Amino acid sequence: MKAVQLDMTKGNPMKIIFHFTLPIFIGNVFQQFYNMADAVIVGKFVGNRALAAVGSTGTIMFLIYGFVVGMTAGFTVLTAQKFGAGDMPAMRRTVAGASILSLIVGVILTAAFMLFMKPWLILMHTPEDIFADAYAYIMIISGGILAQMLYNLLASILRALGNSRVPLYFLILSALLNIVLDLALIIIFHMGAAGAAVATVISQGVSGVLCLIYIIKKVPMLRMTREDWRPSGSILQTQIRIGIPMALQYSITAIGTMMVQSALNLLGSTLVAAYTTAGKIEQVVTQAYVAMGTTMATYGAQNMGAGDVSRIRQGFKASTVIGIIYSVIAAALVMTVGKYMTFLFVSEDVALIMDSVNTYLICAGTFFIPLAIVNIYRNGIQGLGYGLLPMMAGVAELIGRGVVAVIAAGQKSYPGVCLASPAAWILASALLIGMYWYIVKKDLKKIFPDQYAGK
Repeated sequence: MKAVQLDMTKGNPMKIIFHFTLPIFIGNVFQQFYNMADAVIVGKFVGNRALAAVGSTGTIMFLIYGFVVGMTAGFTVLTAQKFGAGDMPAMRRTVAGASILSLIVGVILTAAFMLFMKPWLILMHTPEDIFADAYAYIMIISGGILAQMLYNLLASILRALGNSRVPLYFLILSALLNIVLDLALIIIFHMGAAGAAVATVISQGVSGVLCLIYIIKKVPMLRMTREDWRPSGSILQTQIRIGIPMALQYSITAIGTMMVQSALNLLGSTLVAAYTTAGKIEQVVTQAYVAMGTTMATYGAQNMGAGDVSRIRQGFKASTVIGIIYSVIAAALVMTVGKYMTFLFVSEDVALIMDSVNTYLICAGTFFIPLAIVNIYRNGIQGLGYGLLPMMAGVAELIGRGVVAVIAAGQKSYPGVCLASPAAWILASALLIGMYWYIVKKDLKKIFPDQYAGK
């Protein structure tokens, strides 16, 4: 397999963004297959209660996964900036710094999640009839955090160097492995929800190991020396300054979704199963936004390293156009035929659950454009080296999602629960657009005054 690195400081921005985003999107969809395969196979072969058990831990899984993805992406922003500036020795030291920090944080996260998981599930009003399965499932997922960390760190490093294809290839292989293991552990060995979690952790570990082998054999610029493994304090400080706020931003978002899940849990396991099913369907199409965000983080970082403000602005404009066009198409699909994917997940009470699935998809699809803006601008601003400002957008999401969730819980309203996330997207997108214009008009003008001369 040939190593390919992409310099995003040259060429047509829209073409580069589109071609870089596409493999990430496909990879993200396959990554969703981890949990989707769990939901499909558990729902079909174990039952709706087991499906609800897996679904009830979805927000905690989002917290774990989001923290890992946000942190590793943040730690490698500096890697992309040094690559864009052509400073390879410094780039390798940033890789070492990201690896050391990821290992330390990964161990702490594993211990913390496993220690406090039971009271957490109780706090979230997890229904008694699914509590045991939910606890078994999420504890195994928590024990596999380092496997998640390995893949996401190495994938982020490769993407920082402009390589979005190789992480995709290994992710596809591991997603297929996850499905095979799900079938074996659930159907043959009757391990239920716990078997689905074991399959997920093993598959994630395999994708990480494959990435590591590829880097060792095919990416000579990442062959580390003893000196490279001594990153300076300034490198570590910068990585912490960007990486931890990015991780916390995902955590803040996850806290909001937990409030939604808590409100939902009050409505019973049937609506939990419906919401879980709708969420899985939505997540497939919205992975494009995550991919656009990942692309803009790399694009912004490389061009910030190259010091090209005009090109940064062109990239944001191109990505916004792509995001709006995709949103219209995706919304039309999920709001018309999306509900029929319910048959993939559910074997009981299909008509009742499908109606509730459709309610969710209509609520979400109507507001896909703000969701596109959130991902593009949040990650793009992070790529420019700003960690704290985008985290404020996470606070806006928490406020929007939390207020609507509290109202929905008080009214015991399922449509209200479904509108919690759209409220978060609207608030956060408005705030991020304002941040972007402030950065471009004021902050970058101070950093690169020569590029604003005569304007």
